[in-house]
Amino acid sequence: MDKVKKIQGIIVTPLKIIPHSLGDIFHGMKKSDPGYNGFGEIYLSSIKKNKIKAWKKHKKMTLNLIVIKGKIRFVFYDGRKASKTYGICSELILSKSNFSRITVPPMIWMGFQGLTNENLLINVADIEHIPEEMERLDIGNSVIPFNWNA
Repeated sequence: MDKVKKIQGIIVTPLKIIPHSLGDIFHGMKKSDPGYNGFGEIYLSSIKKNKIKAWKKHKKMTLNLIVIKGKIRFVFYDGRKASKTYGICSELILSKSNFSRITVPPMIWMGFQGLTNENLLINVADIEHIPEEMERLDIGNSVIPFNWNA
């Protein structure tokens, strides 16, 4: 995980992989884990190699992101003016080699990019998806100071 700058409220939790001769067991989340704020829904999202899904932020939803296949680059931007980490971008790359969960609180901008041919993530969200609860910005916006090509 390179270019990691800590953004207030984001939690990165290393997860266990239990080897098994018939197929490994990948831990995801327990209700006693930090970042668990209740259950709303689980969804999976795929992303193709070198494609980018950015930018969005949730006003109320807490995300719990786990890469279950491939390698995905996540970028977060703290646009919360009252935050101690206002204006900071943070970049994390997750795959099986550093199997972890990223907990993202509301009001953090995020985007992600597929780095291998097949990429799949799962989100354990604390509320159900409500379209009006989310905001989007174009990838080339002038608000978030991040260059995906760098």
